[in-house]
Amino acid sequence: MSNNSCVCNSVAVHCAERPGSMTETGALTSRIEVTLPVAPEARQSASRTALAALIGNVLEWFDFAVYGYFASDIGKQFFPQSSPGAQHLLAFGVFAVGFGARPIGSLVLGAFGDRLGRRALMVLSIALMGVATLSIGLLPNSDTLGAAAPLMLVILRLIQGFSLGGEFTGSMVYTTELAAAPARGLVSSFAAVGTTIGFIIGSATAWLVHSSLNADQVTSWGWRIPFLGSVVWVLAGWALRRGLHETPAGLQAAATRPALIASVAADWLPMLQTFGIAAMTNAAYYLVFTYAVERRTRVTDAGSAFLLANTLSLFAVLFAKPLGGWLSDRIGRRRLMLLLTIITMALMVPALWLMLYGPLWAFGIGQILLAVPLGMALGLQGAMLVEIFPLRTRVTSMSFAYSVTLAAAGGTAPLVSSWLVERLGQPLAPAWYIMLYGVLGLIVMVSMKETNTRAG
Repeated sequence: MSNNSCVCNSVAVHCAERPGSMTETGALTSRIEVTLPVAPEARQSASRTALAALIGNVLEWFDFAVYGYFASDIGKQFFPQSSPGAQHLLAFGVFAVGFGARPIGSLVLGAFGDRLGRRALMVLSIALMGVATLSIGLLPNSDTLGAAAPLMLVILRLIQGFSLGGEFTGSMVYTTELAAAPARGLVSSFAAVGTTIGFIIGSATAWLVHSSLNADQVTSWGWRIPFLGSVVWVLAGWALRRGLHETPAGLQAAATRPALIASVAADWLPMLQTFGIAAMTNAAYYLVFTYAVERRTRVTDAGSAFLLANTLSLFAVLFAKPLGGWLSDRIGRRRLMLLLTIITMALMVPALWLMLYGPLWAFGIGQILLAVPLGMALGLQGAMLVEIFPLRTRVTSMSFAYSVTLAAAGGTAPLVSSWLVERLGQPLAPAWYIMLYGVLGLIVMVSMKETNTRAG
């Protein structure tokens, strides 16, 4: 990974095959020598790099967050013939569908980023997400379109998920590749910070809508407001990203063009490690900041108060993410991730009990108990994952592995949690489901070597 922070218009790339050269995963690679003459006019500020990564993730995760917060209202609009419980499950099922499209998007957009550049990927992903989100806000309900309405909703969620398949990991690779080695964790955490800002704005918007309108107005048309308003983020992010420079490592990857399927298959070990590193953290995050919030909002008349508490708790995640990235640069990402996994598992049951049964203040405490370790873990994971993948198809392999992990663990967490409670009649059952992912993560990470000592 290059430590250069600038890219020039004139780049000389020399490729020479070196038979028998192997990557750490065992795949044949090419020896690439890249000459990058540095021109002053080509310099790109670190703040612009971080902001470009941040703003796209703000949009992407704002859209996913508001869907979760308005799931019950969306269910009533698009599945009106179902019982309230079935509406809830169907709405969260559509939520999970978006994550199911991420692996496909990761392969297509990941290959796009490896062969045409990280910058091009970031411009395309934000445009796709913006069009799909605006369309959801304008989509007629079942009373107008009949059975076509839920079908169109699923298609638009698939487009959102397809876009997300390349967005988060693409921006994470971009920022990490431009960062100096001693600060990779901190710099890459800003892409993760964008996801939390998106959740904060989404939660705040949901609170504002619920507190300004009555329940019938929210269900009828109020839920559409956040989706329509997101066009502001689309335009700002697209304009900012169009002027970005490509990373030196991105130029190297584009020059090699290895066989895609063989290269991704050779990355089976870091892909398996990705699941172990990221599954519990992401599943727990959606349990805490989507499922638990929506559940308390749905069963109480003071739903807007819980949305406000959720918004405030997300600030703890916001500040914990750069802390996790910074600390991982100093003590090691593997070591810190192991510690945070153990802490999260120990707090899972009592924190969920507080969120589901406690009064408003206890709900907030339950969220904050998990917000800090989850935020720190999410802040360091980006750099950790980039470091375990070889350069040749880094975006494709990492995006696919991360997307599969989120589809299997993160996006399905609200749906699986709802199903477990309905099936077992145990409201705390989701906590044990999350802890199972934690056990798998510990098994995977114990056998790993430290990642932030690697050169690139």
